[in-house]
Amino acid sequence: MKKRILLKIGGAAFSDKAAFAELAGAIKSLDAEVLILHGGGVEISEALKAAKRETVFINGVRITQKEDVDIVESILSETINGRIASYLTENGVECERMSGKSDALLVAEKTARDGKDIGFVGEIVQVNPWIVLDVLSKNRVPIISPISASPEGVTYNVNADTAAAALAIGAFCTDLVYFSDVPGVLDENKNVLPTLTVDAGRFLIQTGIISGGMVAKLESIFRVIDQGVERVHVMQWQGRDTLRHLIDGRDIIKTTIKR
Repeated sequence: MKKRILLKIGGAAFSDKAAFAELAGAIKSLDAEVLILHGGGVEISEALKAAKRETVFINGVRITQKEDVDIVESILSETINGRIASYLTENGVECERMSGKSDALLVAEKTARDGKDIGFVGEIVQVNPWIVLDVLSKNRVPIISPISASPEGVTYNVNADTAAAALAIGAFCTDLVYFSDVPGVLDENKNVLPTLTVDAGRFLIQTGIISGGMVAKLESIFRVIDQGVERVHVMQWQGRDTLRHLIDGRDIIKTTIKR
């Protein structure tokens, strides 16, 4: 049985065409099914600033007001999603664009953070994976924006890390890989932790060693591990052989979280 690997792309992990050409080569050489879910925080912040909208975060989660939703959706589901699909297609990878709203792939409900209202921000309450499974069966790579909707059709901005976690569970992935602009989870001395258990991760959050956006990422990872995904990896892209070395268990810079 083939491995099914969900790649969550965020930060400056893939900042130019050359990086996506490497990613395309890696996907084509890998005997595995690959899904890609992306974020886009920097470009969203720039677009909101241009629209004279304030950007506020609570523990790494962006507050999204009603006036912001259309801007956020446009950046994620049109600009970034289209760019990723275009770059990969140019390099020989057949892609299919979608968001959490496509065929109710990711169903969301309004959420809060630390008891505070954070606007039109949702958490995933249901995954209907059939659209991505159909795409995979055609040997294509689904490119997914985390923008999702409620059963009533209300659009929500969903943190890409938590959307990836929900999709990894719902689509029966064997591995979830968070590619970002940091090399892994860092200890108090700013060194990468090669492995991390769920209990150890929770301790590092409680003691403040892990903070900011990594908190939301790890919380989503803990849920993934609890619900059956075997391995979750946090790392930077390290060239065309990154995925093969990761799957083969070779020594590369990363943090692997497991039970």
